[in-house]
Amino acid sequence: MSATLTPFSKAKAWSVHAVTASGVILALLALLAVVDNRPGDCLLWLGAALLVDGLDGTLARKFEVKEVLPYFDGTVLDLVIDYLTYVFIPAIFVYRFVPLPDYCALPAVGLILLSSLFCFCNVHMKSHDYYFVGFPAAWNVVAVYLYLLDFSPWTTLLGIVVLAALTLTRMKFLHPFRVRQFMPLNIAVTGLWMVCCAWLILIFPARPPLLLALWLITSAYFLGICLWRSAREWFA
Repeated sequence: MSATLTPFSKAKAWSVHAVTASGVILALLALLAVVDNRPGDCLLWLGAALLVDGLDGTLARKFEVKEVLPYFDGTVLDLVIDYLTYVFIPAIFVYRFVPLPDYCALPAVGLILLSSLFCFCNVHMKSHDYYFVGFPAAWNVVAVYLYLLDFSPWTTLLGIVVLAALTLTRMKFLHPFRVRQFMPLNIAVTGLWMVCCAWLILIFPARPPLLLALWLITSAYFLGICLWRSAREWFA
């Protein structure tokens, strides 16, 4: 059924694009936080952008934005902002605030930027059940772990290389707002994970054991779901 074209439906569709476009302001605030040497604020602004990105797609489908405004490509708008908030600014964050081995910072950041281009241009980025295929260039999430857990420089470099390589694989990664199986649980765990993240960032460098454990348990849930979905395909 085609969308009903009324001034109200168009207003709702444009409001969804406005929500998506707000991500560029959040990206600007995150970048300014890097410039002003405020790593925690940068991660919080990137977290807000992540939340917006999780909601705008749901709103776009609900209000049939593609049908109401077929001449304005919200997908392109979303990808432009996502590259800023998922890749480019997190890469600058890593370069500025995350310890890496001598002479490795620039190559590591370059690897983040280049490997993510493949992800964004891959027309088979999502599986039929809406899992991401290959690492989905979620360097904003990676930056949180690198900042809060304070890995050794060589461990950080190895992690960056491994994740960049996973971009080229068929390993499945959860999209909590699109994968229908276990969706209520996925969204609940995602919400709890984000609350734990924000709390840990706000009180950093303090890491209360109970809060840290809860954050790591929610992280293990995502890892388990990814391995379970990938294994289903490997052993099919």
